[in-house]
Amino acid sequence: MCGIAGIIGNKATEDSLGKMLSVQHHRGPDFTGKFLNNNVALGHNRLSIIDLKSSANQPFFSNDKRYILIFNGEIYNYIELKDELQNNYDFYTDSDTEVLLASYIKWGNQCLSRLNGMFSFLIWDTFKEEVFAARDRFGVKPFYYALKDESFYFASEIKTLFSAGIPKKTNNKVWANYFAFGSYGMPDESFWEGVLQLPGGHVLTYKKGKLNIERWYVFEEEVKKHQTKLSFEEAKTTYRDLLEDSIKLRFRADVPLGFNVSGGVDSSTLLALVNKNEEGKHINAYTFYTDNSKYDELPWVEALLDNTNNPLHKVLLKAQDIVNLSNEMCQFQDEPFGGVPTIAYAEIFKKAQKNGVVVLLDGQGMDEQWAGYDYYVKRTASVIQGVNKSPFRPKILNPKFLNLSEKIEYPKPFDDAIKNMQYRDLFYTKIPRALRFNDRLSMAASTELREPFLDYRLVEFAFAQPLEYKINKGKQKYLLRVLASEYLPDAIRYAPKRALQTPQREWLANDLKDWVQSETNNLKTLNWFDNELLDDELKVYFDGDQDSSFHIWQWINASLLLKENNLG
Repeated sequence: MCGIAGIIGNKATEDSLGKMLSVQHHRGPDFTGKFLNNNVALGHNRLSIIDLKSSANQPFFSNDKRYILIFNGEIYNYIELKDELQNNYDFYTDSDTEVLLASYIKWGNQCLSRLNGMFSFLIWDTFKEEVFAARDRFGVKPFYYALKDESFYFASEIKTLFSAGIPKKTNNKVWANYFAFGSYGMPDESFWEGVLQLPGGHVLTYKKGKLNIERWYVFEEEVKKHQTKLSFEEAKTTYRDLLEDSIKLRFRADVPLGFNVSGGVDSSTLLALVNKNEEGKHINAYTFYTDNSKYDELPWVEALLDNTNNPLHKVLLKAQDIVNLSNEMCQFQDEPFGGVPTIAYAEIFKKAQKNGVVVLLDGQGMDEQWAGYDYYVKRTASVIQGVNKSPFRPKILNPKFLNLSEKIEYPKPFDDAIKNMQYRDLFYTKIPRALRFNDRLSMAASTELREPFLDYRLVEFAFAQPLEYKINKGKQKYLLRVLASEYLPDAIRYAPKRALQTPQREWLANDLKDWVQSETNNLKTLNWFDNELLDDELKVYFDGDQDSSFHIWQWINASLLLKENNLG
């Protein structure tokens, strides 16, 4: 996992490229590579994971020097692809990078459907003088870009674009939607005006000032391939085989691995299957806790690991840590992030990095494919768990600012209401948000995060299964729980899902009250809020109405990010 950056056009200078690579150095501290020629500047920050030799450094050239590749991510099935390509390409490294380039040379953009991995890459064709860029199916790895002064700028992080001269200007419509509806933007948007994203599952071409974007991964069509109904046992066996293969593929690395674990059935199943693989039985496990029994999952984690040989590393987060860690987090996230739980999660990656663990596995993605969130049962539109009333406070926004907001109507390509909610969460809300948070916080610690449950084969297959395999007699993620019974005790398999994992509500109201007040006051110069109503709403929270702290965190997050960018 790495960072990519560059400029195509008359602004492509060595000085600008150097600044870009310096800003995102944390993404790849092992090697910094550059290519500059005429109006082309391509750069790469390398975090060495597969084939640690210098011959695998990037920018990476094809044998005939026509194509130049910069690549962020991993192609997990690179060994199988390399076997297919042996007669078509003369390989000189053992890297997945070279396999990716050889795949493109052989199959063009059709190579994408053959890739099992997380990726964001750009190829410069020196003959056609054309850019080809692509992002993986779910957008695990980022690709930001901007157009300015007849030049095309791109990078793995937003701050990287700012360092090259892209103006810092808030995208007020996205911010208004964030405050009014909790939206983190559409797949092609960012919180900054003029900074766009290549959506997951899309390709981009750029030639002589002409930009074109097309969708290469059509999830709806892929799901149709699984429409033949299997018996429950057949579905369980098929899913287990896919899951075991996904984990096996994600064990491919030339550096130490670890994994994140909580008390829930998702990461517990991951742990069980990791330990089924002989290589996994002694790898480090990581979890966080806050010393608050109302929220901590530590007892379930310790019970789970009692029967394994995995060393458990526990990371304690305290209220007094939050102020400094929040400011630090803003330096890497560039956009709003998920509050205290995200901060706690970031500390895991720091701990792993200190232990020499470079790659961590995580259980992200099960709830979306097996309908695990409470609102799938309640059939509500909210994507915020653990609250009884709306977590948003649009009434305190300045009417002119509020008018910029627009409630998003997400696509509903399926005839089933729950599948449409799953689709929304996979491509517009839950997964894009979590993947962005997790990419930035893992990369901030110069570590790589892999998500075995987001293997596209698993997601497509699980999504296509009938509702009774997902929710059965009130039990959600039903097939997964039955599968887990082969590995886990009932206490873990049927442990209640805890929507809240940190005492964020209490900390913001009590331990961190002065900080919350100060950061909220900082917003009053923006003309985004009715300042009197802002004060009133904050007082209501401090006085005990703490069903949700999401709106409080929104205000703090906005203040911190704007100050980080010298705008507040």
